[in-house]
Order: sequence, then structure tokens, then C-alpha cells
Amino acid sequence: MIIEALKRIVGPKGFLEGADISPAFHHDISGERSGFPSLVLRPASTLEVSAILRLCEGAGQPIVPQGGMTGLVSAGTPAPGEIALSLQRMNSIEDIDEAAATMTVQAGCPLQAVQEAADACGLFFPLDIGSRGTCTIGGNLSTNAGGNRVIRYGMARELTLGVEAVLADGTVLDSLNKMRKNNAGFDLKHLFIGTEGTLGVLTRAVLLLHPKPRSQLVAFCALPGFKAAISLLRLLRSELGGRLSAFEALWQNSYRLVIETVPSVRKPLQAEAPVYVLVEATGTHPAADETAFESALASALENGVVDEVVIARSLTEVHDLWAVRDGISEAVLKLNPFLSYDVSMPVGEMDVFAEFAMTRIARDWPNARVGVFGHIGDGNLHIVTNVGEDGATPRAVVDELIYGATRRARGSVSAEHGIGFQKRAWLSYSRTPEEIGLMRKLKASLDPKGILSPGRVLCP
Repeated sequence: MIIEALKRIVGPKGFLEGADISPAFHHDISGERSGFPSLVLRPASTLEVSAILRLCEGAGQPIVPQGGMTGLVSAGTPAPGEIALSLQRMNSIEDIDEAAATMTVQAGCPLQAVQEAADACGLFFPLDIGSRGTCTIGGNLSTNAGGNRVIRYGMARELTLGVEAVLADGTVLDSLNKMRKNNAGFDLKHLFIGTEGTLGVLTRAVLLLHPKPRSQLVAFCALPGFKAAISLLRLLRSELGGRLSAFEALWQNSYRLVIETVPSVRKPLQAEAPVYVLVEATGTHPAADETAFESALASALENGVVDEVVIARSLTEVHDLWAVRDGISEAVLKLNPFLSYDVSMPVGEMDVFAEFAMTRIARDWPNARVGVFGHIGDGNLHIVTNVGEDGATPRAVVDELIYGATRRARGSVSAEHGIGFQKRAWLSYSRTPEEIGLMRKLKASLDPKGILSPGRVLCP
């Protein structure tokens, strides 16, 4: 029996079954889908992952990889009959090459552990999202995570030099490249970054590190509107250049949601404003960086781009200001139901899109709460709402409202969270038939029996 054979591969400490399978393996934090896996396998090595997939492929047994289960599109949620493959035991940092500024880690390593290990060596891993303490590098890469510092450092894809992945038939692909320049044929890591476990299971990765900033300057600004936010972004890019590392916008509704529902967050400004922006700049010359930062914000105040601003004067104040932005992750979980949208579009389309979404939700669901926030510098907006708490509104109705507007704005239905189960019906709103056709050919070629994360990303 395949179940017993799989259990022998990982040994007594490497599997969970029956009542020992906790709800943590049933669903991600969206809670929109839930499934009870027939077995949870917890391999301790790439060789064990290889043996597991070889056996599953031979038997036609579907299997879904799981990381920290902090996703929002149900990609890791088990479907009926699926086995869960948790990478959380494979959590080692194997190597830090300070000369090359790289780190080799196993896929189950938490993001925060990577950040802290880099910091201890005087280096910096800039990928940062609110679930940093729980999410894993494998999950980050499989969704091509973005987060707070894309404006300067790029997505997870730009921070990955090489990967090790296991194909559906158990083949181990060692592409653990440490070089920034390597044009020897196809760059195969891109088959596994952003494909949500549908083409192979990521087991290890070589991450690109950066010099550790010697200055971190943070300000929280109240602005008269979205156009002012774009003006501020343009001004800061001009004045600060590559030092601008984060530009996080909160519409008034999301700001209030955090202030009203997260007790640990302190209100940074007394002014009520249509839009708030958290700005961060990092650099290697503290005195010069501080002068440039304050000068740029003073110019924004003088020109009416910013109505009010508070600048952090200590590390504690830096944490307090970032807590407002990070507090959204806690605040939205208090909405019931919790509907989350992650879209991207040209920056010039964002204001019209946001106003349309807020106006339509207020019109059609007068009692609903809505929050809009995002990474304006890279064209990414998030919308959260509790539409449908009375049970009368199907998710698809709200999806069509948001994703239809995204398509009209020439945007993407997924900026950084992936597709999973949740968005697969809307993939054609952002991808052409030819693109989807090629995705299907890749899936059929690398996973002909369809055992890896079946039904995610592409509709059956």
C-alpha cells in the first residue's frame, strides 16, 4: 500500500496522520478552502522528497507541497485524496558566502531566520513581508513574493541565483548557481519560481544578499490625495535615488481599520487625510542620508505635496511607524469574512481603480468595511473587505467586480500572492490564450500524470 511505503521513506518522525494532523495543515490564512489530507509527509532531505515523488508518480497519487501556509489563494490547501508534503523540517541555513554575498538555504527555512542570519554577518536580505516569522523561503519563491522593498530590490525572483528542485518523477535538478552572470543555456530556476509547486518541488535555494544598510530613515506622511502620493514618489526618487527602499500607501479606510482594531499600534499623526504614505530610505552614509531625507520631505511640505509628516528619531520610532503598515495583516484577519485582493496595474490607473472599487462596494454593500493599501512604487494594490458576512453574496460576485476593473486597467489579477485555487478562473483576465496554452504544455511536459498541486493555477 502506497501510504505505508511513503511512511517508511520518512520514518516515524516524518509523517502525521489521523488526529495528529492539526488544522495548520488544512488551510492557509485566508481560510476560504479547507481540506483534510490523507497523510502529511515531513521529509528531512532532498533524497526523501525525491523518493516520495517517484513513488507518488508511479501510483498516480496527487500531492501538494506546503510551506508556512501563510498564503492567501489556497495553493497549499489539500484537495480530497491529496497527500500534503510539508517542507518545514528542511529548514537549515547551509552556507553563507560573505565574499560572494550569497546564502544557501533549505526550502523550509523561515524568512525571518534568513534575515537574521544575514544581519549577523553584516549583510542584508531585503525580501520582507508581514508573515516573515512563519512563511518559508520555498513558499516565498514558489509565489515569487514581493513585499515592502520591491521598489529598490525587486521581487523574490531577483533575489534568487539558483535553486534545487525535484520533478514529479523524482528527478533532482541541481541548479544551485552562485553566479550573478550565467548565460549557459536556459535559466531553469524560473520554471519553479512563481509556479506555485505545479512544476516541481523547491528544496534548496541560493539567495542573493546585499550590503547591510548603515542608515534607516522612516517617515509617515499625511497627503491630500493620491495625485499627491505620485508627486511625492517622483520627488523622492529624484532626490534620494537608489536610497528609496519603501513607499507604502494606505487609504484612509485601511489606516482607520488598523488604528481601530490593532491595540498595539499607536496613531502616528493626528491629522485625518485621504491617503497616508510610509516612506523608508536606507544607505551607507548616515549623516548625508539623513540630510537628504529631511531635505526632500521639507521640500514636499513646502510645495503642498505633504500636509503633515513625522520622522522617526530612534529605532523604537522606526518600529512604531512600520507597525502601522504591518498592522494591516492583523487587522484584516478580524474581518469576517475576510476577502483579500492583490492586483497590479500601471500606476496612472491606480487612483481610478481604487475609487471605483470603494464606490461600488459602498453602493452595493452599504454595511461592509473596505480597506485599500499597497506598494505604489511597483504598481501593487491590495483591497480587503468583509462583503458577504450575511452569507448572501457569493465570492464570485465580488471577484468579478474587482478583477473586471483590473482587466479594464490593463492590470494583473495577481501581483504577488499567486493564483492557487482562488484565482484560476480569472487567469484569462491577465493572460492571453496563447500564454495559458504554453503554461499547459509546460505542465504536461514536466508533470504528465498531473500529481503536483493539481487544479492550482490552471483550471482542469
